[in-house]
Amino acid sequence: MRRRRGRYGAYHTYHGRGRLHKALRIILIVIIILIVLALVSVFWLENYIVYTDDGLRFDLPSLFGSDEDTPTDAPPASSMLIVFPSDTPVVEDLLHAVSLPLGALSDGTASGQVSEAGCNAAIFDMKADSGALGYVSDLELAKVAGTSASTPGLNDAIRETNGGDLYTIARVSCFRDNAVPYARNATAIRTAAGNWRDLDGIRWLSPAKESARSYVVGVCTELAALGFDEILLDYSTFPVDGRVTLISEDYDPDNLSTSVETFYSDLVDALSAYPDVKVSIVSSTAAITGAETDTSGQTSVLLARYADRVWLPAADSAQHDACVSALSDAGLANAAGQLIQIVSTAEPGEKNWAILSAD
Repeated sequence: MRRRRGRYGAYHTYHGRGRLHKALRIILIVIIILIVLALVSVFWLENYIVYTDDGLRFDLPSLFGSDEDTPTDAPPASSMLIVFPSDTPVVEDLLHAVSLPLGALSDGTASGQVSEAGCNAAIFDMKADSGALGYVSDLELAKVAGTSASTPGLNDAIRETNGGDLYTIARVSCFRDNAVPYARNATAIRTAAGNWRDLDGIRWLSPAKESARSYVVGVCTELAALGFDEILLDYSTFPVDGRVTLISEDYDPDNLSTSVETFYSDLVDALSAYPDVKVSIVSSTAAITGAETDTSGQTSVLLARYADRVWLPAADSAQHDACVSALSDAGLANAAGQLIQIVSTAEPGEKNWAILSAD
């Protein structure tokens, strides 16, 4: 064994760097190798990452044979699917909806009634033609007109139903409203003699007046906050039935679409805080095809721009194909799939339909 002289002349045995140092060096080498392998794996897997509507998937190459050997109707054995769940109810591609009484929103029977009717969605008349609201509203005009519901706990019960698996649609009679125009004339469609009325004697809010548009937008926003999946706008235009020539205020027959579009635009902006809520609009063949006799102010272009779905009354069913064509030409992406036929009874087959009963 080699010896060396110490500082003061004594000799000491030299033991070298020792076993501990060698062990640490081996551990460091192993760690470096693992890091390199991890980086190589990440870069290699990057070529096999696939992003789908259902989540993130790794399509790994088959270890045995080519992909052509894998049956086309079976998923690859080496595929791994990562799904990110959503709490938002999803309605089937085909919409089969049925109107239910308001009581079903709070008594726990809605889902059962929808299933019994052979449907997959429920419609509730949340703003009736009378002006009555099916929930407790915080809007000042609703309180002035006495249209808000007052049942304690009603809104909580509505939220509970809407928070389940049932797809719910809130029908809103937008400007056909017999209560608010009476309570506040400044919101009404007017004649020289007072509030204008349609053939059924119902008053109307004026789409040309900001106060009227703001009220309806407020109602729809409250309904979105209550958890409805879809807002169905009915009578969202100027009136077409009745003596419209008697209208004396804010009514330009050649420029009605401006007010209607302002309403749709304001509503879509207000609902931007609820991106999962669909906006559907009831229309007619005359409005969609641009008939000269139409006095609604609604057009196929506005429907294509602002509606997720367009609902067509049963009386216009013979013009279904013509409406699909007009909406497609106007830019509605999937007009055939987004057009909902309003019917009186359930219909078999692969068509979208809804049984709509307004109070």
